[in-house]
Amino acid sequence: MKASKTFTVIGAGSWGTALALLLARNHHTVYLWTREEQHRLAMQRDRENNKYLPGNSFPDNLHVAKELETAIKQSEHILISVPSHAFRSILQSIKPFIKSDMGIVWATKGLDPETGQFLDEVAHSILAKGTPVALLTGPSFAKEVAKQQPTIVTLASDNINFAKAMQDCFQAPYFRTYLCDDIKGAELGGAVKNILAIAVGIAEGLGYGTNSKAGLMTRGLAEMMRLGTALGADKETLMGLSGLGDLILTCSDMQSRNLRFGLAIGHGKSFDQAYKEINQVVEGVQTTATIYKLAQQLKVRMPITEVMYAVLYQNLPAVEAVKALLVREAGEE
Repeated sequence: MKASKTFTVIGAGSWGTALALLLARNHHTVYLWTREEQHRLAMQRDRENNKYLPGNSFPDNLHVAKELETAIKQSEHILISVPSHAFRSILQSIKPFIKSDMGIVWATKGLDPETGQFLDEVAHSILAKGTPVALLTGPSFAKEVAKQQPTIVTLASDNINFAKAMQDCFQAPYFRTYLCDDIKGAELGGAVKNILAIAVGIAEGLGYGTNSKAGLMTRGLAEMMRLGTALGADKETLMGLSGLGDLILTCSDMQSRNLRFGLAIGHGKSFDQAYKEINQVVEGVQTTATIYKLAQQLKVRMPITEVMYAVLYQNLPAVEAVKALLVREAGEE
């Protein structure tokens, strides 16, 4: 049996809860924390997360934490699973409680909307020098992980010893992690794929078929690769689980919030109507603006991202957007 560790999981959405369940089933002690008091009380009462991941009872070693400071002081490592816009503020709030030998893993996809920084840059700018960090990312829907269905993901870190230790903590018969030292590339794939999922959803909502969706995904991967090259990311990372793998997942199944959001836009619903329908954070919306600005700064051509930015922020009608992408002049691939 693996040596038992103690984790605080920050963020009790569907993904944070699924990972807390995974760790607890791996015989680790887990403290799951949410900032929403009513949500916390409901989880304590029901011993499951009926709001975001119903039907998955909490093991006895998965505790719903009342005080974040207390939970962290009782833990050896921290797992953060919050929307990207909250990542910086969470790190700033917990910094005083982080012990010198404590590692930080995050399962957040996206960039910091305030600065456009990648989340590893945010982490290194806030945490004490030498704090080990890692990113858990790749093609993974929370419901399937909670149901213990086979899942393969990437664990990216610039600290190989910490990465191996975390790999051992997360590894399960149904959950396999592959190590990667290209954290920037892994973050990029997890961010850009959400933009592309919105585009694919819009195309489907407008009645376009599988040919069109496959074309958007393939050309979207090319955009991801161009931006990755400009940032110094490894092409193999972007062709792996955290890039191509996550792109396929997010663009092909209605468990994807970004895909469903795009579908609602394609069906003619307004931005606000579509967002309300999802009723959870749609990471691709903010990521579109952040990646668009980054591409402009680096002078990287990203037509799909540019058109999605025009749809979400400049009121370009969805039908015109998809035509602009799919009915274009011929060129070289």
